[in-house]
Amino acid sequence: MIEVHFHNSLTGKKEKFSPADPKHVTVYSCGPTVYNYAHIGNLRAFLFVDLLRRSLKLLGYGVDMTMNITDIDDKIIRDSIASKKSVQEFTSPWTAAFFEDLKTLSAETLEHYPRATDSIEEMVDIVHKLKEKGFVYEKDDSLYFSIQKFRDYGKLSKIDVSGMQTGTRYDTDEYEKEDVRDFVLWKAPKLEGETSWETSLGTGRPGWHLECSAMIRKVYKAGVDIHTGGVDLLFPHHENEIAQSEGAFPEETFVGIWLHSEHLLVDGQKMSKSKGNFYTLRDLIGQGLDPKAVRFLLLSSHYRTKLNFSTDRIGEASSNIRKLQNCLDRLLEASPTLKPDPEFLFQDASVLTWKKEFEEALADDLNVAKALATVFESVKAANSFLEAGASDSSQRTEFIHLFSFYDRIFGILNFEYSKNLIDSEIESLIAERQDARKNRNFARSDEIRDLLSAQGILIEDTKDGIRWRRK
Repeated sequence: MIEVHFHNSLTGKKEKFSPADPKHVTVYSCGPTVYNYAHIGNLRAFLFVDLLRRSLKLLGYGVDMTMNITDIDDKIIRDSIASKKSVQEFTSPWTAAFFEDLKTLSAETLEHYPRATDSIEEMVDIVHKLKEKGFVYEKDDSLYFSIQKFRDYGKLSKIDVSGMQTGTRYDTDEYEKEDVRDFVLWKAPKLEGETSWETSLGTGRPGWHLECSAMIRKVYKAGVDIHTGGVDLLFPHHENEIAQSEGAFPEETFVGIWLHSEHLLVDGQKMSKSKGNFYTLRDLIGQGLDPKAVRFLLLSSHYRTKLNFSTDRIGEASSNIRKLQNCLDRLLEASPTLKPDPEFLFQDASVLTWKKEFEEALADDLNVAKALATVFESVKAANSFLEAGASDSSQRTEFIHLFSFYDRIFGILNFEYSKNLIDSEIESLIAERQDARKNRNFARSDEIRDLLSAQGILIEDTKDGIRWRRK
């Protein structure tokens, strides 16, 4: 097990991660509100969860992870009423679409995906405990949390509540940053046909902020080691989660470490439908983009830095995957039946150094950029090994297992060797051959030409560029 350090949003510092049980690390991540397809900004946050999961496992920790499904809130009620469907009928296809996106992006399945509508009992219980401790007041049949009664309010977001007037409140689930008001815990129905529950609190439904506190409670019976989400959720959502959970259960630690992933930009701008730069995964696939390239790009920048999504960047991601896969394919040519073994024991000194550097980068607050520098340094060495003749089968095996080790994080490589190249693989090899010729690496250029020729692929240089055809 390798010592890990994370940047804790609560303290603003990088801290040693010290879970109570390293073999059972509990993690809760804010998931989708299922009223439409997730956009690529959402997907960056969800893939950050996948990166965290894969990294902790690689570094020797056991994980127990939860991502909630918000299937009741203002937007869902609005749209379900407009579509004349029940909340369950309305949210079901959007929930399915969310899981399809995760599968397309090769995200690992978590242990728990609780739905808000299945956790009403836990929500009611939290509100009763808050009422007992004097944090709750009623107005127009709805129940609100008085943030002035919770002395630590603002400790996560560093929001100043000193100027807030008593009793100013919000009925809506979401509100503007730095607009500090009491938030609703339990909402009386206001719209005809609005979904509600008959409870000991009265007829109504939960406020959005209450839902996550209750689902954490339902799954773990207490707090969690790590809580993640996009930086846009830090205030008010996560601040309100702290107030509710610590207000109701002051004797417990709600969250050990808070991790927040930064915004995604598209072509240098905030994503917006009005700007025409708003994309879902289905939009990108419809444009012919490879989901592997989307995944690789969304993972390739540090989670606490803004990531700019652009045509150039996705092209760069595709090129880097091609470099990795082409090198791996060449390694597999002489070992086509070799299967990666997660228990493989590395012996080569250089490979052990790269493995250690990769692990240390991930252990340093998930420093993916540094990890990738190590990856491509080893790819360069592997290509040099291949160009020198690649006669050492043990060295070849070490490289293949090293690539498999890297791919436990990135999930983009194919370890099934196939002699029959598909069109995309042919085009990748041709593009690599062009790069090799530009760099005057004629040995590699000839090697690719011979490989394609052996596959029955003819390459033709024309005035319109490179063309290829099968014999």
